[in-house]
Amino acid sequence: MTQEILRPGGLALVTGASSGIGLAIAKRLLAKDMRVIATARRRETLESAFAGFEDSVLVHPLDVTDGETVSALPESLPADWQGVDVLVANAGSDLGGRRDFLEGGIEDYAQTIETNVTGVLRICHALLPGMLERRHGHIVIVGSISGQMIYRTGNVYSASKHAIHAFAGSLRQDYKQTPVRITEVLPGMVRTGFAAARHSGDEEEAQRFYDEWPATLEPDDIAAAALFALEQPPHVNIAEITVTPTGDK
Repeated sequence: MTQEILRPGGLALVTGASSGIGLAIAKRLLAKDMRVIATARRRETLESAFAGFEDSVLVHPLDVTDGETVSALPESLPADWQGVDVLVANAGSDLGGRRDFLEGGIEDYAQTIETNVTGVLRICHALLPGMLERRHGHIVIVGSISGQMIYRTGNVYSASKHAIHAFAGSLRQDYKQTPVRITEVLPGMVRTGFAAARHSGDEEEAQRFYDEWPATLEPDDIAAAALFALEQPPHVNIAEITVTPTGDK
């Protein structure tokens, strides 16, 4: 029988792991005695986030928009950290978003597409071959309900998540005859540092944005959904999980 994905000593790689949903998923995996390769752009932020977990966490700075670095990732890891069982593709951007299209900067929009779409394609393209070779693995892609709806000021961010929704579904079809499972988690409104990053670190603006919503989720709510999919027996693939707060408008 195919080996269980979540097992003591198993190996997961999480992008965008320094905060928010990525950090919450990584810590849930650590609680299952998994080892975690924690990636994000800034080493110091990662080291602070995973202080005390040094024996179980490999801090590995990574920008998913850097094509050469991502392609070289599998071979650049230490030998005993190369057999990735779980990939969590979580890194995301909405820099300059939540405004009418012409009110935003085109370079910010390009960065959103490069991170949210191309970055996910790059990391999957780099790590999926090893999973197929080992005939063992699970890819969790963190999408968004923005990938299933259209709304004013969503424009580029929503477009990026529509693309990822289509990619996740097509990837699942491409490799449905293999033991590798592919799950998309589609969160509703989650209270993280994402809104502040959208406004270049403006915490007050982020607080106003979240306060406009009647209810919000916490990062660990999404982590719980991801772990539910990962904990299923090998013959069960949870294709999609949509998670919204009770009372969400």
